[in-house]
Amino acid sequence: MNRIAWIVGIAAVVVSLSGPLAASADEYRPEDAGHPVRIAAYVLHPVGWLLDRLIFFPAWWLGQKEPFRTIFGAEAVRADDGPPPAPDEAPAPAVP
Repeated sequence: MNRIAWIVGIAAVVVSLSGPLAASADEYRPEDAGHPVRIAAYVLHPVGWLLDRLIFFPAWWLGQKEPFRTIFGAEAVRADDGPPPAPDEAPAPAVP
C-alpha cells in the first residue's frame, strides 16, 4: 500500500509540473484594425445599444403587461417554465 501511495504521489507531482507554458499576447497589427467591417461596428454598436435601451426594451416591458400581453400573445416569463395552477385546481400530487 505504501508503494502505491508513492507512485500516486509522484504521478501527481509530474502531472502538476507538466502544465502549459506561459501565454503571450498576439502581436498587434495596425492594418487589421482598419478593416471596413470593424470600422462600421465601431459606428453602429452605440446606435444599436441606444435602440435597445430606448425602444426595444421598453416595448418588451410594455408587451409583458396586460392587456398588451393578451393582444400580442406573449407568455409570462417564469423561472419554473410553467404556468401557475388555476385557483380552483389543486396542485398535482408528487410522484414518489
